[in-house]
Amino acid sequence: MKRTHGFTLIELAIVLVIITILIGGLAMPLSAQIQARRIAETNRTLEEAREAIIGYAMSHRSTAACTCTYSPGNPVTATPLACLSFCPVSTVTDTVTGDITLPTGHRLPCPDKLDDGDPLTTDDGDGVADHIGADPTADCVKPYGYLPWATLGVASQDAWGNRLRYAVSDAFSKSAGFSNTDPGDLNVCDSSANAGTSDCTTGNVANEVPVVVLSHGPNGWGALNVNGNTLAPLGGDGEKENANIDTEFVSSHPYKPADDSATEQAKEFDDLVRWISADQIRGRVCPSGGCP
Repeated sequence: MKRTHGFTLIELAIVLVIITILIGGLAMPLSAQIQARRIAETNRTLEEAREAIIGYAMSHRSTAACTCTYSPGNPVTATPLACLSFCPVSTVTDTVTGDITLPTGHRLPCPDKLDDGDPLTTDDGDGVADHIGADPTADCVKPYGYLPWATLGVASQDAWGNRLRYAVSDAFSKSAGFSNTDPGDLNVCDSSANAGTSDCTTGNVANEVPVVVLSHGPNGWGALNVNGNTLAPLGGDGEKENANIDTEFVSSHPYKPADDSATEQAKEFDDLVRWISADQIRGRVCPSGGCP
């Protein structure tokens, strides 16, 4: 009588180990591919946001006329006062008298306000640019917050489900609009030694830019997600700098994946940061010096 033999438990265990190793080897590259796709998707979202911000500036001008008033021996005055920087003082002498009416200026969108502990300016999460008194012709409630995605008609989040952060210089978002000479006041650096102090006052990546828009990256540290929850910025000063409220941002800090130790967490940085320079905005919005 012929006897049949099956696999022994040891043989089955060896086969399972081999299969596990093969699956594990395939899973890691697959995870990396998914992450790369999400990073690429978020970069596209940031670029679309930059284009929408410039498009907004091209199509939005102040509704108030800028009137410069000159009188011999007296300082130049302007109505409204925010228009003073538009007045052509370099060509004025003590013999000039009267009013000069200038065209209204272009302006950048206000942020969707950030919950910074002020009960009057709590983030409402609607993606709409927030103006003082809910008047779309007024100044911004705050110069920092989240991208006003609904106002701009762009994506509301990055590929990890977190809101995009947005900051704009007052000079470029004021109700009177920006001029040919207005500088930005935001600085972008490649690192930060202390997120609680101004150590990036002369940005060595980009200096005096009007606009910064960023994603908090794959780890999401410091981000507000679509459910309204904020993840604490556990990383180093680069991550914390982009999560706090000031005029400094970190862009090209080297990325190093973190393990579970606090030491390694402090080294991780994966934020994706974009900005628009003042010259880029003026070159697109008023290429022939058309900003008052």
